[in-house]
Amino acid sequence: MHSNEMAVFGVSEPEEKVYRHFLRHPETSGQGIHLVLGEDEETVADAVERLVRLHLLRPGDRPEDLVPADPELAVARLTELRLRDMYQEIQRITQSHHVLAELRAESAARDHARSAPGSFTEQGVEELDGREELRGRMEDLVFFAREEIVSVEPGIHLMAEQVGQAQGLEWRALRRGVSRRLVVPRAALHHQPVAGYLRELMARGGRVRVATEMSDQVVVYDRRVALMPQDPKNIEHGALLVRGRALVSTLLGLFEKVWEQAEDVTVELRDPAESQLPELSEAELRVLHVMCVVGKDETGARDLGVSVRTYRRHVADVMRRLGASTRAQAALLARERGWL
Repeated sequence: MHSNEMAVFGVSEPEEKVYRHFLRHPETSGQGIHLVLGEDEETVADAVERLVRLHLLRPGDRPEDLVPADPELAVARLTELRLRDMYQEIQRITQSHHVLAELRAESAARDHARSAPGSFTEQGVEELDGREELRGRMEDLVFFAREEIVSVEPGIHLMAEQVGQAQGLEWRALRRGVSRRLVVPRAALHHQPVAGYLRELMARGGRVRVATEMSDQVVVYDRRVALMPQDPKNIEHGALLVRGRALVSTLLGLFEKVWEQAEDVTVELRDPAESQLPELSEAELRVLHVMCVVGKDETGARDLGVSVRTYRRHVADVMRRLGASTRAQAALLARERGWL
């Protein structure tokens, strides 16, 4: 017997039992299944009615037959509906001023966060009004991130505005070891400023994927804090800063679902100039391989049987041939061309 694993999508235990029953026995009659499931007849009837409304069940060839939706489609639809419900729920909270006052009083969210940089309160929803306040808070969150930043960015024009403002902080975050994953619409690959930012992000160790169908914008920092627009379709209306393990975990789970279904675009985002990279000689390939696997120049020079000075000159020649400014970038370009 399964527990109510679909509860995260807002599906009750009887509804899950009914859906699983029809997955095991597709195109069977809905009559009498309350006896099979050991549930009250009215409870099962209500469950069937809601599953039909959710499009998890549909009528079969005979009126009394029911056919279950494919699990992947069912989860995708439930995810979308759940996200909408969460937005509405958060909006109700933020519109209830006395609840906000209590949350702010208990957590001292804004004052505490600004007086103790990098320390996040454990619970609460903070409403951010205006683009300046939003931009300032995003910069703080990127600056103090220590582990991971993940985001779904469906708005190309909004991304174009943020590119110049955010990339300096993002590059510093990547240098200190912060993992960065980003999902964008495919159209972003054809927007020159955004595509350039994405290429640079990948060159610095970030990961990018594209999705045809995307959820609304959401950014999660260090799995503890999430940022999302109050209006899913228009961030101009302000944003919500969300803290709290349950809600942030749910938003992170939604990101992971989008990420899993999105497509890798490493090759598509390659700079056109990279297609003209010269082929390396056998000796240069050996230098490249040694450069990428050893930690010290002395070790690399010893492996190649040359002096450290000669080894460093060979490395510089290979980097120049690749058009790379750093050894890490040279390694990335080599991997993309299948040389490593």
